[in-house]
Amino acid sequence: MEENKMGVMPIDKLIISMSLPIMISMLVQALYNIVDSIFVAMISENALTAVSMAFPIQNLMIAVGVGTAVGVNALLARSLGEKDTEKVNKVAENAVFLILVSYLLFLIIGLFFAEPFFRSQTDIEEIIVYGKQYLTICCCLSFGIFTQLMFERMLQATGKTIYTMYTQGVGAIINIALDPVLIFGLFGLPKMGISGAAAATVIGQMIAGILAVVLNHTKNKEVQIDLHHFRPDKNIIGQIYVIGVPSIVMQAIGSVMNYGMNRILIAFSSTATAVFGVYFKLQSFVFMPAFGLNNGVIPVMAYNYGAGNKERVTKTLKHCVAYAVSIMAVGLLLFQLFPKQLLSMFQASDTMLSIGVPALRIISLSFLLAGFGISCSSIFQALGKAVYSMCISIARQLVILLPAAYLLAQSGNVNLVWWAFPIAELVSVGATAFFLMKINRSIVSRIGQ
Repeated sequence: MEENKMGVMPIDKLIISMSLPIMISMLVQALYNIVDSIFVAMISENALTAVSMAFPIQNLMIAVGVGTAVGVNALLARSLGEKDTEKVNKVAENAVFLILVSYLLFLIIGLFFAEPFFRSQTDIEEIIVYGKQYLTICCCLSFGIFTQLMFERMLQATGKTIYTMYTQGVGAIINIALDPVLIFGLFGLPKMGISGAAAATVIGQMIAGILAVVLNHTKNKEVQIDLHHFRPDKNIIGQIYVIGVPSIVMQAIGSVMNYGMNRILIAFSSTATAVFGVYFKLQSFVFMPAFGLNNGVIPVMAYNYGAGNKERVTKTLKHCVAYAVSIMAVGLLLFQLFPKQLLSMFQASDTMLSIGVPALRIISLSFLLAGFGISCSSIFQALGKAVYSMCISIARQLVILLPAAYLLAQSGNVNLVWWAFPIAELVSVGATAFFLMKINRSIVSRIGQ
């Protein structure tokens, strides 16, 4: 096996080459999420609220897909660094099997649990009807997103991140193009309303997934998938989920947090819930590049850890922190200076603006702290200690954020609820620093010995 660029290319150039395509593709992903909600807002505020309330299940879907793929990514990259070709291929083959398992789980959720999920959050019948239509389609046709995520991470694990920009870009462009066509029934097609938004989403995911499979087959020569006589390997799957489960739990915790926040905010008004949903769409435009940077450096660190190169592991982390904090600083400025303009894209009423403007300004105060935490999570995942990231995420979102939001809500002032986010992020920075020192002593300082 020839030396991969992750072991020899200068760090700054390597981070850019690995992360920039992912960052661009994730920015496009964030853009189509925003555009999707903009078109849904044109239906009604209740339709926008329904999509906001559906987010915990959609986030859980992404959690399972991304978390499993992160485990595959890190294990593939480490096996490449160790020059273990046989294990590389076994990991990829078991990854295909896990796509099917993940899809079957959400097919069941879509068929049987969409309506009960919405009824547990609200008794407004129109929101329930909209939500059931939207979520059932997204879950029952979710095989596209699982295929896309897994095969994109295989490309990332071997350093071919440019191709993930193609897959995500194509999927997002198709979604954006289909949104108005299917929602409002353009070009002679039937008017599907909120179901059209869901259909546009899953069609974009399916096409992106097919493209990711094709690119792996034609461009990713370091990974050979042969499913003839395939049998699931419990050992390989176990290693994938040792890394992947903490990542799944971390993102799944986000679903619990979103669900809890929806329950807290609906007590004020459905508009407050809609504002929270809009915030999550907008903040993705800031966080997605940071997550793209994180995804780009995980295989770099994992590869050099496997190769025993301590200097490249530590240098990659330092540069990752600097870049992530810089990205979040730009987001902070946008949210502080232009909150009204951002909200106005979603047909915001005066009531939504009165709630949303202070919400964006208060929550964005946590962005710089979040940048540090996101970048540090990359080394935890790359070195097989993703459980640290999981503990930090649990502390931030469940132990601190939700209880703080609940207590602040007792004041009767919705503006105070938003302060739970900076409070939670401040606590998580302390926990991140603690685990970073711990992993430095136990693993990083011993690399190459």
